[in-house]
Amino acid sequence: MYTREQASQIKQVFWTRFGKYMSPVLSAEGEKINWINYKTGIRSVSFKMNATKDEVSIAIEIVHKDREPALKLYDQFVFLQSFLEEALEEKWEWESAAENEHHQQLSRISAVYKPCNIFKETDWPIIISFLKPRIIALDRFWCEHKMIFELIG
Repeated sequence: MYTREQASQIKQVFWTRFGKYMSPVLSAEGEKINWINYKTGIRSVSFKMNATKDEVSIAIEIVHKDREPALKLYDQFVFLQSFLEEALEEKWEWESAAENEHHQQLSRISAVYKPCNIFKETDWPIIISFLKPRIIALDRFWCEHKMIFELIG
């Protein structure tokens, strides 16, 4: 078992390595991008990557202080679901009403891979091979459809 500080340090090393690994990869628009802290340009929409002792996940999260605008954004993703799944080359889990670790209400579209453990360096290639194609596919989808969300969000 790791202390909170040790766990934080291991995660920081992983995410730093992942960021360096991804740094040569350009966005769909051909620009340099920070893949770890992907900026969607819409305050309510974020792309989240996470790895724990049990799993790795990637998600589109829609968080807004007012539920109505959040649901409009989520509904737009639902409308574009076939385009998103085509870009991702797989189906993800869709939750119109969920809660994050900060107990905020949100909508989430996500993919999870189990079992893997961020605290086992031997699992890092598995985690990277799960995250890399999905964040690149999300970027490709976002570059093509972001304007629609800007009209809503």
